[in-house]
Order: sequence, then C-alpha cells, then structure tokens
Amino acid sequence: MKYRAVIKKTEKWWIGWLIDLPGVNAQEKTKAQLIESLKIGAQDMLETEIEFEPDSYMTTINVPDPKWAIEAATVKL
Repeated sequence: MKYRAVIKKTEKWWIGWLIDLPGVNAQEKTKAQLIESLKIGAQDMLETEIEFEPDSYMTTINVPDPKWAIEAATVKL
C-alpha cells in the first residue's frame, strides 16, 4: 500500500505526516528514521481493532487513482 506523506526538514528535526491516514505523524533526527516511523505508525493504525455496531461489517472498496497520479506515471524523466 502506498500513502502520501508530507515531510520537511526544520532546524534540527525531520517532521512528517501521512495525508491519507490522519493522525499518523512523526518527528525524527534523520529522514530515514522519519520515514520508518511513519511506516510503523501506519501499520499500527491499520492493525488497530475496531468495534462495529451490531449488523455492520468491514469491507474494502477500490478507488481509481486520481488524475494527478496517472499523469505523473506517464511523465518520462
């Protein structure tokens, strides 16, 4: 699975968050550590057990890639 991440360097820290999974954010000393922390945060969030209302269930849906992603995939570097 791929998620969009916003990352940036401040004076001494790398900070970032996942746009597609609100609540997953991190702050680390290096970019590599930040990306690893975001991955772990995403895994933790996705593995969290959720209680459902009676007579409800979880399913998945397929959503087409947004236009910008399709256009970016066709750009040759």
